[in-house]
Amino acid sequence: MGYIPHFMNYGAALGAAAIAIPALLVLYFLKLRRREMLVPSTLLWRKAIQDLQVNAPFQKLRRNLLLLLQLLILLALLLAFSRPVTSYRPPPGAVSVILIDRSASMSARDMDGGRTRLEEAKRRAIDLVDSMKKDSSAMVIAFDFGAETLQSFTADQVALKNAIKSIQPTDRSTKLALAYELADASMSFNPDQLRTNAPMADVYLFSDGRALDAADVGLRGQLHFERVGTDTAQNIAIVALSAKRNYERPTQVQVFARLQNFGTEATEVPVQLSVDNQVVEVTGATRQTAFLLPERWTKDDRDKWEAQNGRHSSDTVTFNLELTTEAVIKVEQLHKQNDVLAADDVAQVIVPPPKQLDVLLVTDGNYFLERAIQNMHLKSPDILQTATYEEQKPSKYDVILFDRYTPTYLPAAGNFVYFGCVPPPSPGPGQKITAANDASGNPILLSDQEILDWQRDNPMLKDLALNRIYVSQSLKLNVPLDAQTLIDGLKGPLVVLARDGKRTNLVVGFDVLQSNWPFEVSFPIFLHRALQYMAIGSDMDVRQSFAPGASPVIPRANLQRIGPDLHTLKLIGPDRTQTLKIPDTGDFALPPLDHVGIYSTEPAVPQYEKIAVNLLDSNESNTLPLAAAPGQAGAEVKDVKDQKARREWWWYLVALVGLPLLFVEWWVYTRRVHL
Repeated sequence: MGYIPHFMNYGAALGAAAIAIPALLVLYFLKLRRREMLVPSTLLWRKAIQDLQVNAPFQKLRRNLLLLLQLLILLALLLAFSRPVTSYRPPPGAVSVILIDRSASMSARDMDGGRTRLEEAKRRAIDLVDSMKKDSSAMVIAFDFGAETLQSFTADQVALKNAIKSIQPTDRSTKLALAYELADASMSFNPDQLRTNAPMADVYLFSDGRALDAADVGLRGQLHFERVGTDTAQNIAIVALSAKRNYERPTQVQVFARLQNFGTEATEVPVQLSVDNQVVEVTGATRQTAFLLPERWTKDDRDKWEAQNGRHSSDTVTFNLELTTEAVIKVEQLHKQNDVLAADDVAQVIVPPPKQLDVLLVTDGNYFLERAIQNMHLKSPDILQTATYEEQKPSKYDVILFDRYTPTYLPAAGNFVYFGCVPPPSPGPGQKITAANDASGNPILLSDQEILDWQRDNPMLKDLALNRIYVSQSLKLNVPLDAQTLIDGLKGPLVVLARDGKRTNLVVGFDVLQSNWPFEVSFPIFLHRALQYMAIGSDMDVRQSFAPGASPVIPRANLQRIGPDLHTLKLIGPDRTQTLKIPDTGDFALPPLDHVGIYSTEPAVPQYEKIAVNLLDSNESNTLPLAAAPGQAGAEVKDVKDQKARREWWWYLVALVGLPLLFVEWWVYTRRVHL
């Protein structure tokens, strides 16, 4: 390494010199063939004698400017042919695998000249290919959380360099397992590696090492970790974002964001909220402020800094706003000075409009259920007695609740909640919840039920405390394998969710009047959430935000709501617009969404009109490169600060030495001819 010149093709240049230089000298020893002639005068004898002297073999060379110039030209050409370089790197072995990281962190702009890490990695990989010996072969693999072979094993340096140049950045996370497995598999099928006593292949990893599985992977080849990135890179990242509507006031939306500082200094960070790209004023201001200490600091470093400065870190911000329509909410950190990664500066979420439901309660009298639906600000909270329901056979409601009554009539499709009863039998396929009967055909009742456990991550039950609920009597439920048991009692399931064809059934296996649940705070919250969940699905708070690289699946039912003649769909993203062909049957999977931002469909598919893609990945936002090679202890580590831009000098020898000497030689020759 360094500025000492090296010759990458010196062997061939020496061979050419051994042939060309003697050949040039021989030209000056050649004796011309003369024919005898009679001359009329002795005055011409002197000239004839001079000619004889010049053409005498093995005579001593006289000083000759043309010969000197021609030797210098030849020397310059031979030096150029030897390919002199500075900042030389030793060539790779006979077989090499080039792994290039194209994940989100490789878009950090902390390289010289404001270049990204990926651009630096590609430059160094191309230098590696240039240094390959003529009988060496290599392959190119690009990876993020997946891996792709861009060029199989070849000795064609042009093909290898074209494959490297074709690598495009993504905002995906990083995993090395697939890349290493693909490298191992490719080396196993390479004929050069199947020979007895074949040397171990060289694997060159161009990355910052920020892989989720860096400590859990291994590799057969000899790993060379080409560490890309600087230790002083500054980056402020949004690593979490959530938004939800207030259940009591559906027009009020609360937005929560968490930030992290992956730089080297304590930093005050202003955070701004926008709705449909318009900055909004929230609680009297257009922005809030977070104060972040570096994540690379230890707990002792943080405690010491806080004690010395009398200030504590605050890494979260919360916004409350009124929102009566669907909107795109964007949270953006505004501390952009020296920030090297843009993908994590912004996070967005799609908030659907508040859903006002048409709800029907079928009961012969239940004070708690009647009061609950009347106080929920529903669009149409209707109540019917069981006999009236069977007579009218209504079907316009978003959700129908049955209190201790199994109906004989049900709409062909819809959402239904059962309290102390089960759905009626249905002929079609699907998940059917039934009540267990004894030998006499009477329902089996379980007494004195307490809560064993519940699905705490389900949107209907999230953050609810249910451990104090007591049920004096409940039905013994037969639960299908594919159904979801939301609340489990000590003696059996209490609340179960199942889908039966086009019907969604939520079964509460006990009469709320035979429990203390109506007196708990969790009861009205659960009921409101259940109605919202049944009507609009699991994204009742916000539309799901996807990670880069996700392939959302659009249900066939959503596509059919647009029309039966829909055969193509346009996907408009932050990086490009694609026209996609829709399959004739089944659900439709979108192609991977590789970049952060808002994607939209045209025509707009219900619930997929807009799709938010956010990084929200603290591992990718951490711009401090790993110090050790991921996956192989003791592997060679080359840092970017040790890598100088390699320069080849052959062109300068030709342009600045060879060509000027050629012109001088031509001028001298023509002057001698004219003299």
